[in-house]
Amino acid sequence: MSVRKMTSDIKKNITRAKRIVVKVGSGVLTRDLGLDLDIIASLACQISAQMDKKKEVILVSSGAVASGVKKIGLPKRPDKMPEKQAAAAIGQAGLIHEYEMAFSKHGKHVAQILLTDEDLSNRKRYLNARNTMGTLLTWGVLPIINENDTVAVSEIKFGDNDSLSARVALLMDADLLINLTDIDGLYDKDPRRNPDAKRISELASIGRHIEELAAGVPGALGTGGMLTKIKAARKMIASGIPMIIASGKDPDILADLFQGRDKGTFFRPKHQRLGSRKSWIAFNSKPRGALHLDAGAAEAVKNRGKSLLPSGILRVTGEFGMGAPVEIRNPEGAVIAVGLVNYSAEEIDIIKGQNSRDIEKRLGHKEYDEVIHRDNLALTGE
Repeated sequence: MSVRKMTSDIKKNITRAKRIVVKVGSGVLTRDLGLDLDIIASLACQISAQMDKKKEVILVSSGAVASGVKKIGLPKRPDKMPEKQAAAAIGQAGLIHEYEMAFSKHGKHVAQILLTDEDLSNRKRYLNARNTMGTLLTWGVLPIINENDTVAVSEIKFGDNDSLSARVALLMDADLLINLTDIDGLYDKDPRRNPDAKRISELASIGRHIEELAAGVPGALGTGGMLTKIKAARKMIASGIPMIIASGKDPDILADLFQGRDKGTFFRPKHQRLGSRKSWIAFNSKPRGALHLDAGAAEAVKNRGKSLLPSGILRVTGEFGMGAPVEIRNPEGAVIAVGLVNYSAEEIDIIKGQNSRDIEKRLGHKEYDEVIHRDNLALTGE
């Protein structure tokens, strides 16, 4: 049986990628609720081969909870948060040990990094994490990243490692995100229930139909099914980083992808890539409120690269100070961008709908004409 080739432009996106984030989910890494050591060995072999080709690889790995469940003999994955966190604490040690042993056979060192949402939404900690990982890559060490489940609560959780992997790709200015799951791509139907399902080789945008397709494909052991992967892909498309969803059970998946074989589903990014700072504003900052715009202002911000002036603001929600990140919403309520404000929520409420020349008259001072300058504004849509 012949293997289809990728189109030349997609192949270039993949083969030219120097810095790659690989995410592997619980559905790939586990069997009978325990770790699948054959899969870990296969991943170590494949990733090491790419590192030998001078590619920088970052691994985002699930599996800590499943490892802990197996180790202490629980009959199933726990439902209560303290039990999940306890299982993760037990399992994370075993998970990183197995990776260390597997990669050592290929002469590679690994480093464990555990993150929470706060680590990436706080600008200083974000930069610290970026510098640490950059140093590890310079040293030829593989960073292995997981969420710090033992301390994370709802307010500081990523929610799933699909989201975490996308935010790590943005953090590190990755050239490619490969999301390895137990299904070899996105299908037009759930292939586990529909034998006639067809794999979608490429997508350049994600509409409601695609989200509905993904919503019907749950995850077996992890916290995210196909829908969380599609949400991660949406961030990647918007930020200009290509992403692939492919099968982690395939022992040659990385080699095949880098040789241009048509496997998985490729998400084509925007042509223009967001810079590191705007990526943080768009996808890693934690908005403190929202500015609701009229149609003209929303169009100017989204399609004409304009700064946000007070005249186009209809309503302010939330309480925030100068410099805070806020969502920018169109008249329908959809988030189109995130930006750092030059005025507090109280001040913006006073000057909303006004011309910039009237700011000083309304507030008694004027440091800026813009509520958000375009340099501090990042679009979040595709």
